[in-house]
Amino acid sequence: MSTSTVTRPDRIAAKFAAIKAEDRPGLVVFVTVGHPYKNAALDVVPRLVAAGADAVELGMPFSDPVGEGPVIQASSYVALQNGVTTQDCLDTAAALRTQIGDTPLILMGYYNPVMAYGLQKFAAACSEATVDGLIIVDLPSSEADALVSELGPYGVHLIPLLAPTSTDESIARSVDIGGGFVYCTSVVGITGARSEVSSRGLALVDRVRQHTGLPVTIGFGISRREHVLDVGRRADAAAVGSALVSALADGPDEQAADRGAVVVAELAGRTL
Repeated sequence: MSTSTVTRPDRIAAKFAAIKAEDRPGLVVFVTVGHPYKNAALDVVPRLVAAGADAVELGMPFSDPVGEGPVIQASSYVALQNGVTTQDCLDTAAALRTQIGDTPLILMGYYNPVMAYGLQKFAAACSEATVDGLIIVDLPSSEADALVSELGPYGVHLIPLLAPTSTDESIARSVDIGGGFVYCTSVVGITGARSEVSSRGLALVDRVRQHTGLPVTIGFGISRREHVLDVGRRADAAAVGSALVSALADGPDEQAADRGAVVVAELAGRTL
């Protein structure tokens, strides 16, 4: 475990406080680093923030993304074909910070690349790259102590990821060791845009609220403004992934940022 302590702003807490003060649902967006072209995030993410994204999840591509649906699986494959590494994801976060101000940046991915990088080294690198939090899809809270202990001195949050099948015990432990906000999946299964927000996801928010005062975000299936508004009646923010990733790939690379901005503006209820 690292013995140094880094003092840094809690950009996630500040952002959710601002969202609450503005009395609106927040919007968290997901892009895969290296998709649809290697340096796409550097072009796309600032446009998404300008269009209304409150926080950005940078997906770290992985060869076996078992929690993802076909759209994000395909984006991960493209990114790996483009040669994107864990270090590229960290470098992307660092480069974006100068363009997006205090917008929270979250790395989202799987545990194996983090372990391969080295837990202490990765925690320090996240801090250096101004990453605010991590979502590790396949890391249960019962096995997360080693990573949490390395992240702690750097002020980087391990963001709990919970599903409708999560037990009360699992919820309690996850929010106890985690921080930033709680990411609730609206369904059991893989990611992907859906026609409506699952009532099970909304019920999960109520269960989570019994265990923590952390902000709560609902993801999996968000693709329309009405979904964001539905989520906002129970949760603090909605997270969009597949609908945005699909739009980024749906046309020439040089227009990807434009397409992404249109999607985010619509979800955020803004006019470009």
